Amino acid sequence: MDEVFKALADPSRRRLLDRLHGRSGQSLRELGEGLEMSRQAVSKHLAVLEEARLVTVVRRGREKLHYLNPVPVNEIAERWIGRYSRSHVRALSALKETLEGATMSATEFVYVTVIRTTPERLWEALTSPEFIRRYHGNTGPESDWEPGSAVRWKMSPDGEYADHGQRVLEAEPGRKLAYTWHGYTPEIAAMFGWSDEKLAELRRERISKVTFEIEPAGEGAVKLTVTHDDFEPGSEMLKGVSEGWPVILSNLKTLLETGETLPLES
Repeated sequence: MDEVFKALADPSRRRLLDRLHGRSGQSLRELGEGLEMSRQAVSKHLAVLEEARLVTVVRRGREKLHYLNPVPVNEIAERWIGRYSRSHVRALSALKETLEGATMSATEFVYVTVIRTTPERLWEALTSPEFIRRYHGNTGPESDWEPGSAVRWKMSPDGEYADHGQRVLEAEPGRKLAYTWHGYTPEIAAMFGWSDEKLAELRRERISKVTFEIEPAGEGAVKLTVTHDDFEPGSEMLKGVSEGWPVILSNLKTLLETGETLPLES
């Protein structure tokens, strides 16, 4: 975690993180507006933050958007916090509170994590129904994962797989998987206590999509970037997945690295 502490030591880099905390998913130009730094200096600071995994970059056409990734700070706070003095604990605790939950913009959610596994093993975890059920709490998708194929979804532990209109968009084993998301279902409405009128209203929202990108991250590790986007501003589905994905992906990481899973609420 040396690179994380190095990245956080500079006040200019902390200021950039503050800006991303206020609004994740900004371009280099947007992040540099109003700062007494050159575009080159901002770019260099962002490169350090990206190397430390505190910032992740997603390309949108010719533009690069920068997203805050709180995972490294959470890992410090949760796994190694006891190694540091009281003053460091207070500083890390405050920073963790500042960064937590800041990976959501108005229309998309981005999550990045590094997992001690192989691309092949991670791909299996993303596509094998038996594997998926273990970290999804006995729910989740199944498909043959061919572009254009249906993605059937099991919404509850005691439910059956059903086709809610989801389709595979891209499938490159060991590299990339993308599929359309489901709309609002009666199971979701029951979970949140929505009326039939509320459900009908929400079903007018456009369908979102989720993309999993797998990259090497040094010997024995891979970087997983999950981008869930194409939401309308203020989408209830975006609010739901921004709470659900961190739990599921943390459980995925735990399963791949330890062979065990965390208890999930049904």
